[in-house]
Order: sequence, then C-alpha cells, then structure tokens
Amino acid sequence: CTGCQLCVRVCPAKDKSNPKHKALDMLPKEEHLQRERARWEAFLALPDPPREAVDHTSVKGSQLLEPLFEFSGACAGCGETPYIKLATQLFGDRMLIANATGCSSIYGGNLPTTPYTVDAAGRGPAWSNSLFEDNAEFGLGFRLAVDRLADQARLLLRGLASEVGETLVTELLEAPQVQESDFYAQRERVAQLRRRLVEIERDEARRLEQLADYLVRKSVWIVGGDGWAYDIGYGGLDHVLSLGRDVNVLVLDTEVYSNTGGQQSKATPLGAAAKFAAAGKETAKKDLGMMAMAYGHAYIAQLAFGADERQTVKTFLEADAYPGVSLLIAYAHCIAHGYDLSIGVEQQKRAVQSGYWPLYRFDPRRIGGPDSALTLDSRPPRLPLEEFARNETRFRMVERWDPHRYQMLMQRAAQQLQRRLHLYRHLAALHGGGADDSAEGH
Repeated sequence: CTGCQLCVRVCPAKDKSNPKHKALDMLPKEEHLQRERARWEAFLALPDPPREAVDHTSVKGSQLLEPLFEFSGACAGCGETPYIKLATQLFGDRMLIANATGCSSIYGGNLPTTPYTVDAAGRGPAWSNSLFEDNAEFGLGFRLAVDRLADQARLLLRGLASEVGETLVTELLEAPQVQESDFYAQRERVAQLRRRLVEIERDEARRLEQLADYLVRKSVWIVGGDGWAYDIGYGGLDHVLSLGRDVNVLVLDTEVYSNTGGQQSKATPLGAAAKFAAAGKETAKKDLGMMAMAYGHAYIAQLAFGADERQTVKTFLEADAYPGVSLLIAYAHCIAHGYDLSIGVEQQKRAVQSGYWPLYRFDPRRIGGPDSALTLDSRPPRLPLEEFARNETRFRMVERWDPHRYQMLMQRAAQQLQRRLHLYRHLAALHGGGADDSAEGH
C-alpha cells in the first residue's frame, strides 16, 4: 500500500447502516500489520479460477483474473499502472512488451527487481526496455521475430504431419485463437504435440520442440508515454503505424514529460503550465488519434479507466483481437498535474464530461459498411471546461500569474475542443446514418 487511497475512493461496497464504512477503509498501518499479513498469506493461498471459465469482457470478470504486474513502486496514485495491470490480466501469459524509456520503464524494470511476474504455470509477460527514440521499431522487431519463428514452427509441423497425426496438425494450424477458451485449447494441443514429438527421432522434431510455443498466438505490446509517442519517438511510431503489422501500441498519456520533471510535450494541452511553458502553453495538443486514423487501417481508441471502465476493457480486447496495428491512447493522471491523486478517478470523469478527453473507438473493418468506423463512447460535454481545469495546479498557476491570459487561453481551449468534437461527430456520422447526441455511444 502506497497510501494513495484510490482503491478506497472507488470501492463500491458500503455498509448500509454506516455508508462511511466500506469494504476497504484507510487505517493506521502499524496496529494492523501483523494481522493483515496473515490474511494476505491466506488470500494468496486461494486458488485462482480457471481463466477460460471467467468472462473477460466484463469489468468484474477481468478483475477476477490474476494480475501479472504488481508492487511496481510507481508514484502513489499513478494513473498509468492500472492500464498495465489490466493488460497483464487479460493477456499477460502470452504478452511481449517493448517498453520505451520513461516512467513505465523505471517502475517496470527497477532492476534487480521487476513488478512483472508469472502465474502458477510459470508463464508471464516477456518485457524489455529500449531507448526513448526507437521503441516502436524495437517492438516491431518483436513482431517480426515472433512471426518468423511461428512460420518455422508451422512449416516443421506440416513436414511431420504423417508422424504427428494429420488431425492434430490441422487443429493446431487452423484453430481460432481469439477467446481465452481458444488459447486454453491450443495450449492443450501443444502439450499433446510435445508428447508425440518425444517419440520421433528426427532433428526436425527437436527443433519443433523448441518452437512449439509459437503456435499459440502472441500479443505484442509497444508501451510508452506521451513524450515518446508524441515527440521523440513519433517518427518511429508513425512508421510502425503505417506498416499495419499486428502490434498493439499503448500510450500512457500524462500530457507532460513526467519522468524528467514535467517538461511540456506535444501532448500538453493548450493553457496548461509546464517547464518551457510556464505562462501556459499557447498551442493545442497534438491529435495523435486523428493523425493515425488517416491511414485507414489502424484500430484506434481513446480511453480513460476512471470515466468508463467497460469501455477500457472493451478497447483492450478489441485491440488484441484486431489482426493489424492498434493504438490505444490512455488518459493517465499524474503528480505533475498538481492535485491530490486520491481524486484521480473523479478528475478523469470530469475530463470526459467536459469534452476535454472524448472517448472513442475507430475500427477500420467498418469502413464502407452500414455502421460508422468511428464510434463516440462518451456523451456530449455537460461540464464547463474550467470546472475540470480549476482542480489542477498546471492550469491554476497560469491564472495566478496572469488572470487575463488564463481567461484568454481557456476561451481558446474551449473553442478548440468544440472544433475537435464537431469533427469527431461528423466522422462518426459517416456511413452510419447520422448520430444521436442524446444517446450514449454516439
């Protein structure tokens, strides 16, 4: 426990006779430590439910899955770590993670320890950190290597079909790998394959034993912050997005260079103060999602777990299942924003309710069909932008320094947000027969 209080604030289970008492309460540590240690050990001894029996698509189901990312040492209340934890719950035993230098590489690989772990079967994410400027290319290399090794495994499998068994070979090569039950069944087939390979005295069998695990579809994730994705590593990211290979990009967007002290990035919003923009940034935030949509072949989503947990889970599942490149832009509250992060979830809700951070999903498979490729998952703004901004020091310090300039920047920011939302609504209406602003999901 880092004392951030986020879990207590979001806990939905309350005592009906005393609503202030929840299933989670903040209490002094020392007087409860020994008793809670015993309870913790008892909790860890409980068996995990079979992954294939849990509904991954629901918030409750996803959180019943074992996280393979824990005890990270990130800042108390960090808004980045919940996304990584969720990804490891959904895909962790088959994930390969290319992590750009930044906050996520520091708490992700604070060697000689690491928060990434393995399940009871010894499976867990494969993680490595690359330079700030080339992480997208680094992650693309993961995909190219995995695909090449999987191709070798399939070629060897076909060559040994008469000895392994035609039925098993066909199932290994053609079985779907989308649902968790699919992966469970494929791993059972791989285990069966290994048992049969032991009996075959050929070099090809020994090589296939080494490569058999690549017959289970791997989920490649390229992870980094906005300083990497919007700025220093953008050239490489743009190149990877243009290729359309099956990689998933997770941008943990704190809208500032958090790890190096809070310098402005191209993700920093208009009107916010940061190092090198002490008087408030005068230009609008780069719209990374819209730029990626221009390619027409990338799955793109903008999400904020504090505003819509269901949409967050859905975007991760859709990104993994999409057979091309995916880009998830995740809102991450940060100590650099200048407020008590125990209210980080509430502030994420305000960000969405004010239109500051619209939630959407762009699925290229819908282009040209009866439905729009772009789906707006958040309602039209119902909260003034200033009501969101005034909760954060990065905006308030501009007002204290120059109230007139603050009002001017806020007015420009509100106008810019309206233009952006108007464009999104227009795109969401294409191919879909119009959009109803009063309905959720449009």
